[in-house]
Amino acid sequence: MSTTTDSESAARELAAGAVEARLGACAQVVGPITSVYRWEGRVNTDPEWRVEIKTAADRVDELVAYLKRHHTYDVPEVIATPIVTGSAEYLSWVVEETRSA
Repeated sequence: MSTTTDSESAARELAAGAVEARLGACAQVVGPITSVYRWEGRVNTDPEWRVEIKTAADRVDELVAYLKRHHTYDVPEVIATPIVTGSAEYLSWVVEETRSA
């Protein structure tokens, strides 16, 4: 799952909140990056920070809802990319970390 936001502190808050809520096993903050996008009829260029959150497939809907609820953007980017394959141990860890303690 990934999203972008306008500051490193906002990105860290989204990342930490998702992991603390056990909606993600881990999150990475990447940036700054440069985003070029059209909004309200204008092309804008702004710095953003990407938050990449590793989660289990059955937690995606709850994570999407969490990100939309806690995001500062009117229309936040929230994109889920399916995991096709990977290390069995890592994928098991992701599932374990997204369950109640």
